Amino acid sequence: MWLRLAALAVFAMLSCAQARATLPVVPDPSSDPLTLDEAFARVARAHPDLRLFDAQRRMRDAERDEASLRPARTLGIEVEGLVLNDASNRIDTLETALSLASVFERGGKPDARRALAQSRIDALAVEREKARIDLLADTARRHLDVIDALRQQAIARQDIAQRQRVVEAARRRFQAGASPEAVILSAQAALAQAELQAARAMQQFERARRSLAVLWGDAAPTFAVAEVDPLALPSIDGFDVLAARLQRSPELLQFNDQQRIAEARLRLARTQAVPDVEWQAGLRHSREGNDVSLVGGFSIPLGQRVRAEPGIRAAEAELDVLSLQREAGGLSLLSTLADAHGRYVVARDEVQRLRDDVLPRLVRAEAETERAWRAGAVSHLEWAQLQDERIAALRQQLGAAIEAQAALIELQRLTGQPLLAGTLEGALE
Repeated sequence: MWLRLAALAVFAMLSCAQARATLPVVPDPSSDPLTLDEAFARVARAHPDLRLFDAQRRMRDAERDEASLRPARTLGIEVEGLVLNDASNRIDTLETALSLASVFERGGKPDARRALAQSRIDALAVEREKARIDLLADTARRHLDVIDALRQQAIARQDIAQRQRVVEAARRRFQAGASPEAVILSAQAALAQAELQAARAMQQFERARRSLAVLWGDAAPTFAVAEVDPLALPSIDGFDVLAARLQRSPELLQFNDQQRIAEARLRLARTQAVPDVEWQAGLRHSREGNDVSLVGGFSIPLGQRVRAEPGIRAAEAELDVLSLQREAGGLSLLSTLADAHGRYVVARDEVQRLRDDVLPRLVRAEAETERAWRAGAVSHLEWAQLQDERIAALRQQLGAAIEAQAALIELQRLTGQPLLAGTLEGALE
């Protein structure tokens, strides 16, 4: 009796879960199924992280234009001997001077400023490429979560189909008096568990699809997803080849740009050690003799090299820090590359071993056990155990394939290679 109640409780839970799971799923029939390439295109068009660089480029261009400006010229008027004439009740001046002043920059300061501004502009290209690759990698990982959920649904449907066969066979044996009612209840409970797994996979699919669509600003996605086969794992180059490609990674190239910026900053700091010449020229008018004379002068600040020394040392220290950061970053990337490469190789071998050795044997063993159970030679538990083992092997194979695909995405992100949908495309078996 308690088995019957347990089965009914499981079925009640399942019906509620299925109702919640199936309500949001309304794919748009008018649109084509979404592929990974289309997801990449949508993210590239809509994500603000990539549009941000256009605004940053305009800002850097303005900084370059400002760095190209020459020192401002100053127009001055100087009045001397300003007195009040009591007789005529007016203000008289003895001398008036009109001058024009500016600064003559020495040591290559204008060129150093322009070089620093241009190096910042050049660095934007690598920064944008790094952001683009990181964003595409994130898109591929979220798309992979969607594919994982779809494959989990496919495995759950296989499990449901075989559990339904068991329920029908158990019912016929019970009606023939060959097995007790407990066998039917046990088979029904196993079927309910399989349907519960299907409902969970549906919820996982909805969550993963929404997470993917958020990348291009779609809060209520209705698109269908193109079927792909995550078990299609390509051969990849050896670790040494990938390590050589790592030198062209945007993450390492970004260190090169930072070094060029630091070098330009050091050059500008060194120009501060050369004092600028402040000059002034003009006309002076004397009221007493009604004379007009030319005046001029210049001044040079003293101790400029001493004042520039701290800035030079700071710029040199920044270069040393960047060199150490690049070395540490290279080792970190190499370690991550080794980990991703190892995970891919191990997971790919696991997928192949399960496909070639484990699953075919389990399929044959299950078929033989089913025939033996129908003939009364084995118990129901032996057949159910083999079914569980086959479904567990399918899920293990899918888990290894998903891990391999995630490692492949990481390898492509590290080496800076384009993330192509061909690594995931195929047809569901």
